[in-house]
Amino acid sequence: MDKTSCKLTVFFENPFWVGIIECNEDGKLTVSKITFYKEPKDYEIRNFILKKYNQLNFSPAVENVVIEKQKSYKKRQRDVRKQVQLQGVGTKSQQALK
Repeated sequence: MDKTSCKLTVFFENPFWVGIIECNEDGKLTVSKITFYKEPKDYEIRNFILKKYNQLNFSPAVENVVIEKQKSYKKRQRDVRKQVQLQGVGTKSQQALK
């Protein structure tokens, strides 16, 4: 059975917000970079993916070995809790106000 998965990561790279889309299809990995000028909202990202996904330029496919090892539910919960505690909830401006 063929599996296809895509992952979008959005991060701040001074002075812009950048999105990296990684698509893994049939053991081949392709990547595309998107530059957002301001911090994108969830609905803006969703609209971008729905309307402009076909216009993205992906890199040439490279061989990718995927090891599917799932973490237990409790381990994933602990990891999320640690990330939220380290990073905090909200934007940088909200954190600065606290």
